[in-house]
Amino acid sequence: MDLADEPPSGPDFTDTRIAFQSKSDKELKETYRLFRLMNNGYIVDVGSHLAKVAMRLNLPFVENALKKTIFKQFCGGINLMDCQEVIDHLYSFNTLAILDYGAEAKSEEEDLDFAAEELIQAVDFAASNNSVPVVSSKLTALADNDILIKKQEGIAFTGSEEAQYERFLERIESVCNRARKLGVGVFIDAEESWIQITVDEVVWELMKRHNRDKITVYNTYQLYRHDKLEQIKSDFEKARKNGFMLGAKLVRGAYMERERDRAKELGYPSPIQPDKVATDRDYDEAIKFCLERYEDIAICNATHNLESVQLMVDEIIKRKLPRDHAHLNFCQLQGMSDYITFNLSQSGFNTAKYVVYGPVREVVEYLIRRAEENTAVIGEMSRELSLITSELKRRGLQD
Repeated sequence: MDLADEPPSGPDFTDTRIAFQSKSDKELKETYRLFRLMNNGYIVDVGSHLAKVAMRLNLPFVENALKKTIFKQFCGGINLMDCQEVIDHLYSFNTLAILDYGAEAKSEEEDLDFAAEELIQAVDFAASNNSVPVVSSKLTALADNDILIKKQEGIAFTGSEEAQYERFLERIESVCNRARKLGVGVFIDAEESWIQITVDEVVWELMKRHNRDKITVYNTYQLYRHDKLEQIKSDFEKARKNGFMLGAKLVRGAYMERERDRAKELGYPSPIQPDKVATDRDYDEAIKFCLERYEDIAICNATHNLESVQLMVDEIIKRKLPRDHAHLNFCQLQGMSDYITFNLSQSGFNTAKYVVYGPVREVVEYLIRRAEENTAVIGEMSRELSLITSELKRRGLQD
């Protein structure tokens, strides 16, 4: 979109015609039915438990049921080629795609090598698609969790563990090196606090090597932690002194209950903010901090929180920053918050959907988290369900 064509006031997030223009009448009805179910906490709790049990028992009818419903809503396909149709469809509505292979928490070396090879293939695939600027990875897909924990706790490795850790470093380096050469970005996802320091150290070294001329590697900052706003500021200053640029993906966070329970059990202070107000405050301050330094920090505002999206929109317009600057980005998960994504992209902002892919049994944990997230964040879910209902009525599909 030409800058002269951009509406000066930004997107109208209540415009359901734009929000759901990518969905046919049938798809919109299916989404409505699925979201109605996911808005019921009891159904989600029971269904999640049954899905885990069924997958362990290898019950094919359950896998097929998941594939036709929640998998179809939140995933791009079982492999990269399956994703091409989704990618092209998103791009037809000015929306980019971020590829995310759904494997995580592996421990066998064969599985870890496979995940690394899958990521390299994703980088190659992204490089052949102008609409796929970034791939995403969890380091727990490339390293045994226990190795990462021991590294953070300073426990000496055995000879075989040292070799495993070095192999892990080789895996993620091969991914990032390939990505830099092909002009593809790499998001490294956040993890639980008991391995996050290890992740931060690894990502720091990757950024030092690969973020010199342009930003390839992004760390993820979970702002529901009370120390992350200061870490962003500190990382920026250290990056500047070391002659490279910072890639920062901002999220609120995904492990709150687990973090609090572990802190209570082991008797250490919880790393989680005292309340949502504190989380929102730090999140919005992080947005402002990055925008003030946007030439040296690439930000991805990865949220479904409308208020934080609106803040970044308003700040970009107020500061008269180019909406399509490569360092100014928004993203939401595929299947969620279409009213945010497509209204942003329609107004000329860099906007992407996280397109998760992989065999159903590999991504079932991810799918369960999406269902649980939608019941936990009841305000956002209710807002989206209300907008879907409005669009059904606008199309004459519901009284």
